[in-house]
Amino acid sequence: MDKRTFSSGLAKYGINPFAKLVAGYIPGWALLETVGRRTGGSVRNPVGDGLRGNTFWIVAEHGSRSHYVRNIRANPRVRIRTRGRWRTGTAHVLPEDDPRERQRRLGGLNAALVRVMGTELLTIRVDLDP
Repeated sequence: MDKRTFSSGLAKYGINPFAKLVAGYIPGWALLETVGRRTGGSVRNPVGDGLRGNTFWIVAEHGSRSHYVRNIRANPRVRIRTRGRWRTGTAHVLPEDDPRERQRRLGGLNAALVRVMGTELLTIRVDLDP
């Protein structure tokens, strides 16, 4: 079993079910909602709380292979639940950004987990609506 298969399974069946319940309510975690590129329905994924002013930063642990990255490329309008409230914005995939440096700046437990479990780190910037 390769690293991506292992970490995806661990996230899907071990970490994400719990994280989805608390993300957006406790410090360090947020909930990203994208529009499913195939279904058109809402898809929610827990992410690290990358809120900095009116910008929200995400480092995707599996880069372009992450379903939410594929959803963002199909429709960049997203919602993020952070610090107890929903915010809307437009996401931008930034392949030129240094994701390890971005994580260093963001810090936190989620950044550490993504560094350990990640296979193809990719930065996403969400410009939040006023």
